[in-house]
Amino acid sequence: MFSLSWLARSGASAVATALLLAGLAGGAQAKEAPSNGISTATPALAEIQLRELPVQAQETHRLVHAGGPFPYSKDGAVFGNRERLLPRKARGFYREYTVKTPSARNRGARRLVCGGTPQTAPEVCFYTDDHYASFKRIRAQAVR
Repeated sequence: MFSLSWLARSGASAVATALLLAGLAGGAQAKEAPSNGISTATPALAEIQLRELPVQAQETHRLVHAGGPFPYSKDGAVFGNRERLLPRKARGFYREYTVKTPSARNRGARRLVCGGTPQTAPEVCFYTDDHYASFKRIRAQAVR
C-alpha cells in the first residue's frame, strides 16, 4: 500500500488523488464475493439468428436437432461450462458439437453448445467461434 502523505508531498492535485482513491475503492468493491462465495451471475450473451451463422454451423445445428449422425467422435460430449459464460445449469445439461472449419487440420475452434436432453430437441443452443472464449445465443426459427 502507499501513503496518502506521499501523494500530498508529490504535488498530486486533490482531484487526481480523489480519482485514484475512488478507483481503488471501486476495484476493491468489484472483487468482493457474495456471502456464500458462489457467484451465480452470468454475463449477458449476444444473440445471433441461425441464418446468420456460417453454413457449417447451420448444418451442425440441423444434425443436433435430428439426433445425428455426427462426424466427430467427441460430438455430444458433456460441456462443463468451466468458463461460466453460459447460464449455470446442472452438469450434463450442456453438450458440445464441432462445427466444421474449412481448411482446419483438426476440429478447429468453432462449436455449438446445446442445453437440454441429449438426442432430442435442445432447449437452447449457443455458438462459439473462438473455442469457448465467447458465446452467442442462437435464435432459431422452427427447425425443419
